[in-house]
Amino acid sequence: MEVRELAKKSNQAYHYFLEHGSGELKNRILEVLANKLDIRRGELIAENRKDLAAGKEQGLSAAFIDRLTLNDAGIDGMIRSCREIIALNDPVGKIDDLKVRPGGFRVGKMRVPIGVIAIIYEARPNVTVEAAALCLKSGNAVILRGGSSAYHSNMALVSVLREALRENDVDEHLLSYLDSPERSAVDELLQQDDLIHLIIPRGGEGLIRHVVEKSRIPVLKHYKGVCHVYVHEKADLPMAEKIILNAKVQRPGVCNAAETLLVDAGIAGEFLPAALDALQKAGVEIRGCERTRAIYGSGVKPAGEKDYYAEFLDLILAVRIVDGLAAAVSHINKYGSAHTDAIITRDIDTANAFIRNTDSASVIVNASTRLADGSVYGLGAEIGISTDRLHARGPMGLEELTSYKWIVLGEGQIRE
Repeated sequence: MEVRELAKKSNQAYHYFLEHGSGELKNRILEVLANKLDIRRGELIAENRKDLAAGKEQGLSAAFIDRLTLNDAGIDGMIRSCREIIALNDPVGKIDDLKVRPGGFRVGKMRVPIGVIAIIYEARPNVTVEAAALCLKSGNAVILRGGSSAYHSNMALVSVLREALRENDVDEHLLSYLDSPERSAVDELLQQDDLIHLIIPRGGEGLIRHVVEKSRIPVLKHYKGVCHVYVHEKADLPMAEKIILNAKVQRPGVCNAAETLLVDAGIAGEFLPAALDALQKAGVEIRGCERTRAIYGSGVKPAGEKDYYAEFLDLILAVRIVDGLAAAVSHINKYGSAHTDAIITRDIDTANAFIRNTDSASVIVNASTRLADGSVYGLGAEIGISTDRLHARGPMGLEELTSYKWIVLGEGQIRE
């Protein structure tokens, strides 16, 4: 199907569902989807193996292969996301801030869907289901376009989505998929500003910048996840070591993994030897500032300026010793990507100052940056993480996939 025709059909499906869809129907579709994912898990895993085999032949990185993998745990996660989204309140139709004005009429804001959302993403096949589920529950139509590396996985998942819609007599173009392998098809999609209302790219910085440059449609995005863990001089040091290990090592190829460790000078001599030992034993390459190398020279590469801007997405960590809270915050606000940053401290005033002054979408105290996730935050799943400042910031769930319209409830009032 041609790109513009696909956009037209998605737009028509959105408007029909806006008029005829209900909360009960949304949840029924999601329940069918969850059941079918379970029933067809063998087929889904078999199709994913085709993508994994091709990816390994192409020499894709271990971190990329990790994001590409769809196994039993991943399918269980998608099923769980569907059921968590079912349990969430439907935001559509909710009226906020209904106030009586001096003339006696009432004014408020009603939550409404954004409209047709196009989501352009790369390796993760689970995005296909989680994005579709969130868009469905929030009343939006979605056009999905996954990367070629996950082609077989995505086609199998889209087949399940379409079955769930058909069994509930809903137009399958409510959850569409752009299956053209050509980049020109994406570029054409980005021009359909009369039919599509929002673009959400998920993937590497190159993909996101390309989308932003080409799109005539508003884009919600984050370019990079340059996340920090700052160990304050009043930190619980065993806690800090545990947190930085989790933030860097658990899944180094994701956007909320830590890329830089900042340590106060007053505790660097005590903290760094044990912490860097543990990180190196876990396979992490350390790139440190001169003061870090003076304390822990063995196997630490010198960190250059570009290392502090880097999203490694790998077992590599930049380390810098800083002179207190102000220096740490200044470093984060300069080199970070406004994604997620954490402080480890037992001092409540320092924690509050860090929360107030760190200019990031998620600011975390005494916990891992890996917690910055829609599911962990109680959103059921996330459509993506935004570091923009308008409309939505941080993990985006149901509420962030709605806009509002003003409503006025009167009893014959006129303007004099």
